[in-house]
Amino acid sequence: MFKLTSLNLNGIRSAATKGVEAWIEGTEPDCICVQEIKAQAPDMAGRFEQIAGLTGHFQFADKKGYSGVGVYTRHEPSEVVIGFDGGEFDAEGRYVELRFDTPARRLSIISSYFPSGSSGEERQQAKFRFLDRIHPHLMALKTEREFILCGDLNIAHREADLKNWKGNLKNSGFLPEERAWMSQVLADDATTGGLVDVYRRLQPDTTDACYTWWSNRGQAYAKNVGWRLD
Repeated sequence: MFKLTSLNLNGIRSAATKGVEAWIEGTEPDCICVQEIKAQAPDMAGRFEQIAGLTGHFQFADKKGYSGVGVYTRHEPSEVVIGFDGGEFDAEGRYVELRFDTPARRLSIISSYFPSGSSGEERQQAKFRFLDRIHPHLMALKTEREFILCGDLNIAHREADLKNWKGNLKNSGFLPEERAWMSQVLADDATTGGLVDVYRRLQPDTTDACYTWWSNRGQAYAKNVGWRLD
């Protein structure tokens, strides 16, 4: 059995002070995809290259204290792919792919951090550019190998994926264009879609609210007023 998990760290140094290593030791994943490392290579050296017996592979943002993704693995990958667009979004540290290839199977584990557009129109347009660029990349990858895409996608796809959907119809993360992108990649069309929302495949009951992000405001976590973004 291969055990895979994913976690938005909101800063690896902050996560370390809150016991993330002990949590990983207790969870015992074969791979864990992490997002928002918020660190550069010198910050990781001698401290975070390995956690709980897993070896990390990372893409860091050029900007200090921003973004950054990684995959920690118990198994040696056959190849590590850092970045996907060679430009704007690689500079922001948003994509790491580990390949585990055997004669019988070609499998990739991807950790990705999709941009958030909540800070304003400029970042929303960057988010749309990201979606436009990563879509053909994923479709091309799908023709070559199996893959599992983990990460913080910053999109709630359906009404069941956030508590207050009516109040968020015009907000980033639940915009019609973002939801349409998700519908496209999850559609049966092999050319423009064909991906599977694993959570919804395993939990088709849309009344089961399983969120992955809660605002820091208004006791959102205590009241379970959240979004499923991951």
